[in-house]
Amino acid sequence: MPRVAAIDCGTNSIRLLVAEVTHRHDGSVDLRDLHREMRVVRLGQGVDATGRLAPEALERTREALKAYAVAARRKGVERLRMVATSATRDASNRDEFFAMTRELLGTEAEVISGDEEARLSFAGAVGEQDPDDGPFLVVDVGGGSTELVLGAWDGSAADVWAARSVDIGCVRLTERTLRSDPPTPDEIAEAEALVVRTLAPAFDAVDVAKAGRWIGVAGTVTTLSAVAQRLPEYDSQRTHLSTLSPDRIESVVGDLLAADHAARAENPVIHPGRVDVIGGGGLIVRVLAEQIAQRGGPADLVVSEHDILDGIALSLA
Repeated sequence: MPRVAAIDCGTNSIRLLVAEVTHRHDGSVDLRDLHREMRVVRLGQGVDATGRLAPEALERTREALKAYAVAARRKGVERLRMVATSATRDASNRDEFFAMTRELLGTEAEVISGDEEARLSFAGAVGEQDPDDGPFLVVDVGGGSTELVLGAWDGSAADVWAARSVDIGCVRLTERTLRSDPPTPDEIAEAEALVVRTLAPAFDAVDVAKAGRWIGVAGTVTTLSAVAQRLPEYDSQRTHLSTLSPDRIESVVGDLLAADHAARAENPVIHPGRVDVIGGGGLIVRVLAEQIAQRGGPADLVVSEHDILDGIALSLA
């Protein structure tokens, strides 16, 4: 059976999935995980302010890609696809990034549009869902952008109805508004207003009232689940397909925004590279929950560990 590798390079983290592909008789595809890995490299460090990828961020990304290239070779990968999202879309020196990926991987990273990012996330997130629970609203809260995508899943193929990406994520929001430690009430109010304003076009494009289930993907959402469950250490099997009610989201995000950096760093489920931005990411999720409920969408958030990485792998299959 063929083996594929997917690399997702976002604003905050870079992740690898190596999977074995099985084609079913009905035309659908199964992926069996062989290796998953995540490193926080903060490629989008300062991009919102400077318009450029910082040298130190590029170097952190280089080291991660070196390790990922070795892992892919050792696992016998036949096809590899790397996508790059918000940070590289915005950077004036992104040619340096492309040259690095060609050198290390033998293929160039693809800078995908926000809408393509949304579609890949949707395909990855709905694969384990019961079609009868749909239609599905998949929300991907990243470091530099947030995607909303609505569609159906019939058990073998995803059908995307509407998708929109907007330029707000945990890193971008934190750098713009949450300057104090912990953030002040005025900063939180400024951040909330910015998130509501920035998300408005996404809600105009995506009718969340049609959704039967709301699924959240990516590190901010999965970390919120781990914090809410008070896990002694991060456990993806415990976070995957867990549920967060609106009240629980409100409680957890309120605690994160009230805590300072040192207090957040003591929580064993918050990755060190997420400590300074998880409050901002949680604030985005809190606003999303409020706005989705106000528009007649589903209340409870279903957390998925399967996301754009799985969608990229499926695209290779």
